[in-house]
Amino acid sequence: MIQSTIKTRVVGIDISIEQTVYAVVDMRGKIIARDQFATTDFPTVNDFVTYLSDNVIAFLEAHGGYENIRSVGVSAPSGNFLTGCIEHSPNLPWKGKIPMSVMLRDRLGLAVAVGNDAHVRALGEHVYGSAHGMKDFIVVNLGHGVGSCIFCNGQAYLGAEGFAGEIGHSCVEHDGRLCGCGNKGCLEAYVGAKGIVRTALEIIEKENRPSPMKDEPHLTPLKVYEYCEKGDEVAIETFQRSGRRLGVALANYASVFNPEAIILAGGVAHAGKWIIDPTIESFEEHVFHNMRGKVKILTSALDEVERDVLGAAALAWDVKEYSLFV
Repeated sequence: MIQSTIKTRVVGIDISIEQTVYAVVDMRGKIIARDQFATTDFPTVNDFVTYLSDNVIAFLEAHGGYENIRSVGVSAPSGNFLTGCIEHSPNLPWKGKIPMSVMLRDRLGLAVAVGNDAHVRALGEHVYGSAHGMKDFIVVNLGHGVGSCIFCNGQAYLGAEGFAGEIGHSCVEHDGRLCGCGNKGCLEAYVGAKGIVRTALEIIEKENRPSPMKDEPHLTPLKVYEYCEKGDEVAIETFQRSGRRLGVALANYASVFNPEAIILAGGVAHAGKWIIDPTIESFEEHVFHNMRGKVKILTSALDEVERDVLGAAALAWDVKEYSLFV
């Protein structure tokens, strides 16, 4: 049968630690409609996939039906584009190797591509954001975890097994803090959300330095930032230490890959000058001398929810079309 029309929409799904967002996106990157629910409501992956599938099906029926939907793109922590699986995520409650693309394809009847959150965010930045027009850049996401994606000559570099870019699990301190991945001394254990909070508490407790953060029942990087804005010295020192570590790691990264820019995204990057300034200072101190002053350190200018579903939608266009609904 000759197909006389093309399908002009895809579904973008962003699975994060706290919430899952799904959207219908057209060929021009316009979000037609979107919705969300709490990821944390589903301790088992089977229940999660069933709920997600049922919601997406109802959502599509309410917004034009299946006939215009080409495929589905999914962003997830520890997602692997080459296998279509979420593989041993240290931050999601579902453990092991989860065949997310197959599970969703069987329920939705559409082609499904899965990528890790850093890969998908880099796609979003490349097509719609700060990396638009660049061919060689790195996107580093600073949130619950620390991940990255490398773009070389306009293409995402995924590595032989799909795990390239795991800068968060590079060792920055021999026999250092225990990381969620099981290793010690990982960058994520120092500049991920929990790592930043731990640094603040260590400064207060081990150095016996006064700070109103000591009485915060649920300290977060956002609250550390708010205390920076109020002039709290411990909060400022927390981001200075975190930024110095991050700057060294990024300098090593840049010295190997020689990118045009490194784009910082994620909630921790919202701390602005408090973490960016010490990061840049440390970066310029440690990067290979021929690259000093030549690699841009940028922060994402996109709305994070929109960028991530748009990146997932961009991923959907890269998977071979498949549908039970011809």
